[in-house]
Amino acid sequence: MRILNPYLISILIIVFAFTSCSSDNECDNVCPDGQVQLLDCTCEILTSSNPCAVVTCPTGFFCDGGTCVSDGGAQIVDVSGEISEDMIWTTGNEYILNDRVTVTSGVTLTIEPGVVVKGVDGTGADASALLIARGATLNAMGTAAMPIIFTASSDEIVPGEIIGSIDPTVNGLWGGLIILGNAPVSASNDAGDVSEVQIEGIPTSDPNGLYGGDDPNDSSGNIQFISLRHGGTNIGEGNEINGLTLGGVGSGTVIENVEIVGNQDDGIEFFGGTVNITNAVLWNCGDDSMDTDQAWNGTVDNFIIVTPTGGSAFELDGPEGSLSQGPGQFVNGTVFSGSNIDHLVDWDETTNCGVSNIYFFGIEADYDPAVAFETWGGDGSGNTGSFEFSAAAGFDGAGLIATTPEGALTEVPTLMNTVGADASSFAWTFASQVEGLAAIGL
Repeated sequence: MRILNPYLISILIIVFAFTSCSSDNECDNVCPDGQVQLLDCTCEILTSSNPCAVVTCPTGFFCDGGTCVSDGGAQIVDVSGEISEDMIWTTGNEYILNDRVTVTSGVTLTIEPGVVVKGVDGTGADASALLIARGATLNAMGTAAMPIIFTASSDEIVPGEIIGSIDPTVNGLWGGLIILGNAPVSASNDAGDVSEVQIEGIPTSDPNGLYGGDDPNDSSGNIQFISLRHGGTNIGEGNEINGLTLGGVGSGTVIENVEIVGNQDDGIEFFGGTVNITNAVLWNCGDDSMDTDQAWNGTVDNFIIVTPTGGSAFELDGPEGSLSQGPGQFVNGTVFSGSNIDHLVDWDETTNCGVSNIYFFGIEADYDPAVAFETWGGDGSGNTGSFEFSAAAGFDGAGLIATTPEGALTEVPTLMNTVGADASSFAWTFASQVEGLAAIGL
């Protein structure tokens, strides 16, 4: 005797109930989407024993329990040298950066959701990185469900996964992502002001390393939902690559939902330009988490900095030439300082960067309040203030408050802050998925 599939039986019952009621036209109510009418004209949510019935997965994935996972058939694509024509990196695949891969001027690289990009392990001349040259475009359009992940080649992560095989504290395995543009920078040399500069880490013999220009609205593309991990390899004497380097990048560039994990050098460094960032997580940076140079003039809004393993949460340097654009602004941020932080905020004397609506917590009892804020406020034009902090018992909170202008800093009980980041924006991140944020109460 043939036994009917119980899932098929349930669907037939629902269809019969729906058609019986609707054919008699006896029901006045209309059920919302996702619900059906039963014989008594009531509405019921459509459920089944197959949660994949309404899930459509992209090529290279299949549905398992309602979630799209890799079918194990991902292509592994080796990439080297220059990309000199438009290219698409496809969902479901891995792309291996075998050296410094450069997208040249006039060329667009499109990276689809869920792509995993892996840089080969190496230092110096063997360092791998992805460089978007001035005049090139990067459209890296991940989603919360399928972010684009940049990591080291030794990471066993595959497309469709968020959590990799490398501990989030490990850094320096490969380079990072470098984006260069045509927006103004404030720089100089022995001869005076210069409008274009060679980005650090790229040999001067490579013209693709130049950045800067006269177009504040310049666009280098659209970057959303990307996670950059385990980078910052040493490419020369004391010269490491940042997780995300932005040189002369203009305000026409969209950067939203970015995560930097375990970078050996700075998390995000701005060299001039006017680019903005919305929603950023920086976790376990080996040097400064946010770094500005050459009169960056943009805004970073809604961000979390967790446990810098060296350096400062912010290192904010100002103009290096006569151009003084700005001020750049960091607003609505939460900083968990940990035990190894140098400064909460380190301004130089000429920077006009502002920092406001920031909550600092996780401050250790033995942290020296005198070093928390270096050269408070720079040149004073950045409207710095609206800070709250929480610290361990025994910390000299009054001493910390005394280092700031009156009313700029307030002590509050831990996680009872009224300023800071909206942590709900970061559920998609590696830091959230492995409970790195939950571990500190976010």
